[in-house]
Amino acid sequence: MPISTVSEIARRPEPRRCRWGPVLKENLPLPHPAGLDFLVNKSDWKQHRFDNSPTPNLTNGQVLFRVDRFAFTTNNITYAVAGESLRYWDFFPAAKGWGRLPTMGYADVIESKHAEVAVGTRCFGFYPMSRYLVIEPSAVNEAGIIDGAAHREGIAPFYAQYNPTTGDALYHAEHEDTLMLMRGLFMTSFLADDFIADRDFGEQVVLISSASSKTSIALGHCVSSRGRARSVGITSDRNQEFVRKLGCYDQVVTYDEVRSLDATQSAVYVDMAGSSALQHNIHQHFGDQLKHSCAIGATHWEERATRDEPLPGPRPEFFFAPGQGQKRTEEWGPGEFQRRLGASWKGFRSFSEGWLDVKRGVGAEDVVRVYEDTLAGRAEPKHGHVLTLWDK
Repeated sequence: MPISTVSEIARRPEPRRCRWGPVLKENLPLPHPAGLDFLVNKSDWKQHRFDNSPTPNLTNGQVLFRVDRFAFTTNNITYAVAGESLRYWDFFPAAKGWGRLPTMGYADVIESKHAEVAVGTRCFGFYPMSRYLVIEPSAVNEAGIIDGAAHREGIAPFYAQYNPTTGDALYHAEHEDTLMLMRGLFMTSFLADDFIADRDFGEQVVLISSASSKTSIALGHCVSSRGRARSVGITSDRNQEFVRKLGCYDQVVTYDEVRSLDATQSAVYVDMAGSSALQHNIHQHFGDQLKHSCAIGATHWEERATRDEPLPGPRPEFFFAPGQGQKRTEEWGPGEFQRRLGASWKGFRSFSEGWLDVKRGVGAEDVVRVYEDTLAGRAEPKHGHVLTLWDK
């Protein structure tokens, strides 16, 4: 090949400059390995399978992510429970009757046909349990990259946002595992705590079920840090020692001890378990002293059968975190919202270092093992699983 002259180089068009990442030269077709997707039967979550998929071919405006690593916790089981009602199954379309569970993780742009997204951009966000994800950015700005694919229509923008690490105030490379495990669920807990304080129910205690789950731990930490009310963690006999040693709850009781709690105190119940029997016991025990009852999770998904008889006290409501986040962003402004979130996150991340034990899994076999253990309730609460479908 002849050496290019200076005049020839001068006549060449300048490479595209992208908002995120380095200067991007022409995209060259690369021989990417085949895709692999973990699928769950929507009507029976105990059934699952892997599908091999061809390497995606991009059209104009699309971006291809290589999903590097993703976190898996009991929170991901909640996405299956609410898959239809909250459209979690719609995040990442799959074959009829099957779904791809959303997870939080990091991925790298390995091919781009979008003028503002560069190859090499690393992003935090929601990804399927897959090797690849194709998005169609509808907006690229200081807030991040928004996937505007047709199947995302009507879904809260929070779930379609991908945050490049280069502009992420919370990002530290050495904390990636903690971020993907805890950042999303901490956001939910931060907003739930803020919602309770914002509504001012006059509560003396905040009751938090499934107290060993990471979302509950984060909420217990937020409630205790605020100091407005006492936090009471409700957990199983198996996990009570672990929960007590955490130190983020003012009081810890087992599910069988709920009726021993002081029912003269005004209370708010945050249901992370999704157990109808536990919900019934708490409503019966506190009666009119229960000022608010909200549902967030469903770690006890097999106990979620509905009851016909009305419950004493307030009608249970579902807590929609993006709604409170949008309210506070409008009231405080985006900068102040991020400042408050960042300050709270910093404290919780430091607290997590004292108990969180990160376990990394590689390949399909590890993904299946972690999924089945979490679904069956066998996962150790101190463990945080970070997985990849790449054999490396």
